[in-house]
Amino acid sequence: MMSDPELSVSFDCLGSTCAAFVIGAGGRRSAEEALDHVRMSLIAWHERFSRFLPASELSRLNADPRTEVPVSALMARFARTVGIAGAVTRGLVDATLIDEIQTAGYAGELGDPLPLATALALAPDRKPASGRPDAGWQRLEVSLTRNTVTRPSGVKLDSGGLAKGLFADVLAEQLCSHASFAVNCGGDLLIGGTTAMTRAIKVQSPFDGSTLHTFNMTRTGVATSGIGRRAWLDERGRPAHHLLDPSSGRPAFTGIVQVTALAPSAMIAEIHAKAAILGGPRSARAWLPYGGVIVADDGSHEVVEPPPVVTLRRPQARAKRLPMAVTHDV
Repeated sequence: MMSDPELSVSFDCLGSTCAAFVIGAGGRRSAEEALDHVRMSLIAWHERFSRFLPASELSRLNADPRTEVPVSALMARFARTVGIAGAVTRGLVDATLIDEIQTAGYAGELGDPLPLATALALAPDRKPASGRPDAGWQRLEVSLTRNTVTRPSGVKLDSGGLAKGLFADVLAEQLCSHASFAVNCGGDLLIGGTTAMTRAIKVQSPFDGSTLHTFNMTRTGVATSGIGRRAWLDERGRPAHHLLDPSSGRPAFTGIVQVTALAPSAMIAEIHAKAAILGGPRSARAWLPYGGVIVADDGSHEVVEPPPVVTLRRPQARAKRLPMAVTHDV
């Protein structure tokens, strides 16, 4: 019942802050039990999907010399997400660039980020990113029935934002019987529940933290991709960040510094946000069919309002049709 109080939990995880908000008991758990489940799940998944931990499942998969590797069900689902992201975005969102991101200087936990204004002042000429013809995601084969990942040795997966979006979706599947919920996996968010409770989603500026726009939604996935919080100077003194141009393997400076995307799921929102920022100003809006906010590197922003009716589609169906996708107050 909506008369039940909203309970919440917030904790450090996934290199950021994670949080969950729940109202009412669900089909399997009380609100308190649901929050405990979210916290324990995310902490466990952080350890399994970290590329910085040599013993993590992701690191062991990447180091395994076998062509076909048995994995957990969630890891298989993530690997499949990597393939979908590459296919849907024509290679813009490429989660097989671990070697390139390490070469750029992101080989461990980062310290204080390089100020965004400094990174932009030192950045090269802006140009859109593009996919590469030999991308590793094209050589991925995943079986969700046998829980195996097949790929040539040397093709490595990078969890990053795609994993956060997937985690939010998985947890939402488990929280959907509660009256209302919101789960925030390090910035990838999904809200929903059995009642139509409206929540305010505030999109903040990467320059000064001011609120650029507020979306009032009852059910949606949300993700923000940007260069403001993870930027540094590489060993040659060049500005770098974690969003790479797959065609060059170098950090992409496209003229857009942040995109927030709304979508039916957090994973779809994550794919769309990354594709929008990497594709640059000319194509960014086309990647926001469910709404969002685009922030240019001159500080200006564009709001794309959500459509009045959203048709839910499975992302794999979209992948078949196309050649080969913030801070939130809740």
